[in-house]
Amino acid sequence: MSTAAKGFLALELDGDGAHPAAWRKARHTPAELLDGTRVRATVLAAESAGFHVATFADGSLPAASSEPGGRDIPGRLNALQRAAFAGPVTGSIVLVPEVDTVYTEPFHVSTQLASLDYVSGGRAGWLVAASDRASDAAAVGRSHVSGEALGREAADSIEAGRRLWDSWEDDAVIRDVATGRYIDVDKLHYVDFESTGYSDGAGYSVKGPSIIPRPLQGQLPVLAPAGLLGPDQLSAGTADALLVSAPTPELLAGEVADARAAAPAAAVIAELDVVLDARGQGAAGRLAELDAHTPWENSRARFIGTAAELTELLASVLETADGVRLHPAVLDVDLEELAQLVLPALRRRGMLVPQQPGSTFRDLLGLQRPASRYAAAPFSAADN
Repeated sequence: MSTAAKGFLALELDGDGAHPAAWRKARHTPAELLDGTRVRATVLAAESAGFHVATFADGSLPAASSEPGGRDIPGRLNALQRAAFAGPVTGSIVLVPEVDTVYTEPFHVSTQLASLDYVSGGRAGWLVAASDRASDAAAVGRSHVSGEALGREAADSIEAGRRLWDSWEDDAVIRDVATGRYIDVDKLHYVDFESTGYSDGAGYSVKGPSIIPRPLQGQLPVLAPAGLLGPDQLSAGTADALLVSAPTPELLAGEVADARAAAPAAAVIAELDVVLDARGQGAAGRLAELDAHTPWENSRARFIGTAAELTELLASVLETADGVRLHPAVLDVDLEELAQLVLPALRRRGMLVPQQPGSTFRDLLGLQRPASRYAAAPFSAADN
């Protein structure tokens, strides 16, 4: 058994898979995208396979196909809604929705994420996104944000969310039947946050406090793509984990090292697209068949090959990274191979942290539960 440090595996569960033509190999009906059937099936399959974290991408749907027999897109629930639906039906897998930080209201985002932490029993996280699409700006009547301003707005939204999570002290809810008081108002606090990152001069302020008690984890772990936040924001601990990628799998180790140098206290999670040999068809052939319909283009490292080869690659990456997030080309196909061949092999080699029902996302990342920044320091005799 390997003596390497143990890590965790995350799985992206958006739609039918990471490949834009993945829907052609899907096994569900379009209606199941809306009624929760698809979310339930995929997240339970991921949990049963032994994945530690499930992430849910968000954003605009791709355009419907105009070719004969093309895709009929019914719409979908947003990432937070899908994660919230998955909370009560799962028991150990962490649920991390992607939520935009540029064209959303920080107050609403923070309360929705706190609610997710409650319905999941402390298994929630926040994957921050910063949309650079002009269409998203137009949808909410805002000026288009791009460049370095995206990172500043993301940092503002994260800071507002963290302050709102702290705005209720842990013991603010007292449920005093005798006096008829549900909360101790002295343990609710204004956050008085003023944004700094808005590029159009509009800005915003958040008075607080939140409208929901402090999350079970105190603060949800925040994940951010490497490169979104600036050096000052990283050194201040704005993100608890960074997601890194590279042009090829062989270059991931270098990107992991760079992320550790930029944010020593943050966990580092490597990103990897996956296309496996499956159902008697080679991975390269599967990819070529999908690409013939719609080319798969993104900046993530991509693995194409057998389950045994992927096991070796993941074991290597997990020697330096804290975790790896996999993006299967076709979820219904590649998840079967991952569950049957890859994760069992990694567990036999001692590469994966055991799943722990009842533990939190902070536990998985090795993070202590923080005290509220607004709580009074405990009195001690030394204070006299």
